[in-house]
Amino acid sequence: VQLQASGGGLVQPGGSLRLSCEASGSIISITSMGWYRQVPGKQRELVASIASDGTANYADSMKGRFTISRDGAKNTVYLQMNSLKPEDTAVYYCNLDWCYNKYSTPICQKDYWGKGTLVTVSS
Repeated sequence: VQLQASGGGLVQPGGSLRLSCEASGSIISITSMGWYRQVPGKQRELVASIASDGTANYADSMKGRFTISRDGAKNTVYLQMNSLKPEDTAVYYCNLDWCYNKYSTPICQKDYWGKGTLVTVSS
């Protein structure tokens, strides 16, 4: 399985960015996809996740500013980030919980990580 993230970059405070992450490869179903972020010297933290039924979960500090959504047909998750603050500067990582077939038997795994995409909020 592969995760291809895009959409990071430099934005001014108060601006917006939209991250995308597409999962591809041996996938029969996706349980959950999400976004985490990490700054140097700190632990990776949850930004938001979305389950296969569309149920979204947000970190408290992102509620009201960030919106996670998914396109099941494209195995893609999006993160719309509005009202960005300098403290949102981080490397954002896509995360996947998914199932695949192995010898006709479904196998489900958690926490597959994509390469991060850097978001810099600065004037």
